[in-house]
Amino acid sequence: MKLNKLFVVLATFAAVLTSCVNADTQSMEIPARLQDRPEQILKRKAYTVSYNKDTKCANWVAWHLTKEHTYGRNQRSQDMFEEDFQVATPRATKNDYYNSGFDRGHLCPAADTKWDNTALKESFYLTNICPQNHNLNKYEWNDIEMLCRSWARKYGSVDVVCGPVYYADKAPRIIGKGKVRVPDAFFKVVLCRNSGAKAIGFLYKNVGSKQNVYDCIRTVDEIEKLTGIDFFPMLDDNTEKKVEASSDIKAWTPSYPKRYSK
Repeated sequence: MKLNKLFVVLATFAAVLTSCVNADTQSMEIPARLQDRPEQILKRKAYTVSYNKDTKCANWVAWHLTKEHTYGRNQRSQDMFEEDFQVATPRATKNDYYNSGFDRGHLCPAADTKWDNTALKESFYLTNICPQNHNLNKYEWNDIEMLCRSWARKYGSVDVVCGPVYYADKAPRIIGKGKVRVPDAFFKVVLCRNSGAKAIGFLYKNVGSKQNVYDCIRTVDEIEKLTGIDFFPMLDDNTEKKVEASSDIKAWTPSYPKRYSK
């Protein structure tokens, strides 16, 4: 009888824990629906993606990153990248990236999803991937991913949205038979709702040359004007206006890594 009661207690605890994890994931700030481009919303365990069938890439990917989720122990295998069968063909495949000269760059990082094996696997779906310059993928983009995890640890959680940028005055670059469009740049916006609401944006060119993070800082307002995306529509108007007009990196210290100091 006591053993049965123990099983009930454990089962109840597991159910509560699962609901808490799901609640954390589902509390993310989702951008407003897009009307000026193709959009298919795909909800994953760790993130939500707005997929564009014309570019074969995401319009944006959004996720709620908690402190606990930054300490996941699941590990990636050598090659986990997979095409996303939830979107129609033609779609991006692994063959599109072979010998393309571009990395398969994550939008929602694999390191943000190691708290759950399914979440980690889904981070390698090609709808969460864009053609990215190798040096950008390895250095600056990786650095900003680590920076976001340090902020999640400091503040308890942050909301992150990122995606590709395509400039109308540049001839489109594509790779592979799937005609995956190569971004000209990448944006990332970060919102902290704890310890006083604040937000900041970043814009990185999709190039191999070094980019100083200070030169890449933008306000969320600037990123919204550039991309045509309303990132945090669920915020009250006063808070949204205040946080989206600021880009003060000093407000995010001391999590800001010393190696970035001027």
